[in-house]
Amino acid sequence: MLVRTWNLFHGNAKPPERAAFLEAMIRLAAADRPDVLCLQEVPVWALERLGDWSGMSAAVGVAARPTIGPLPSTAEIGRVLTSLDHGRLRSAFAGQANAILVGGGLRIRDERTVVLNSRRFRRAQARWLGLDLVARLAWAKERRVCQAARVAADDGATLVVGNLHATSYRPDQRLADAELLRAAWFVDAVAVPGEPVVLCGDFNVTASRSRTLADLAGPEWGFSAAGEGIDHVLVRGAEVGPAEPWPPERRRVGGRLLSDHAPVEVRIG
Repeated sequence: MLVRTWNLFHGNAKPPERAAFLEAMIRLAAADRPDVLCLQEVPVWALERLGDWSGMSAAVGVAARPTIGPLPSTAEIGRVLTSLDHGRLRSAFAGQANAILVGGGLRIRDERTVVLNSRRFRRAQARWLGLDLVARLAWAKERRVCQAARVAADDGATLVVGNLHATSYRPDQRLADAELLRAAWFVDAVAVPGEPVVLCGDFNVTASRSRTLADLAGPEWGFSAAGEGIDHVLVRGAEVGPAEPWPPERRRVGGRLLSDHAPVEVRIG
């Protein structure tokens, strides 16, 4: 089984341009028919197009709804406004979401979502971590979610896939680390005893700065070890190969480097 994760950067190239290349990204990510494809930073307007572009079934989790300033908007209005300059506007009007896509005869039987930085959670963790006002405000700026979906094969075998996009706050990666632990507990609670679990996405924390990643790879949790960077695929309860980030050439199309993140993938035996 091939499992892949990719932060799509809202369809932007690196460096960003006025135009976006979201459809090309989805088609590229799905071209070799991965079994599970987890995506982050998906504009809300694109969610209904994922199936057509990928040929896969999708479960989605909206982190931020489309807005115009403080006012609610629609996915279509967000798409139109963002099309004026994708590189500058990104998620300003379009909102953003995560998505779990499955192919190869797999089916999504159950899906759930948790808010990783809910107000109650932030308040408790801010006291525990001793966060100053700037860090507290930064943590509240963008809503972050983790999806969990039970994926079933034709033979009845199942696994639980978790997909998250943690808060990005470079001065203190403990914010992302706290959200990662919350996501791990959430996905673990969805899985039944002995059921394989995949936890992946943009964790926004590296293994060298994460106590949670070290704990998850320990005997109590039993996940595979994290690779380099901030995008990870962790597996528990199944044989797994090493995490393999795509080289830049593989995500270069028409001379453009797609996204500011490389896809990361593992093979589960």
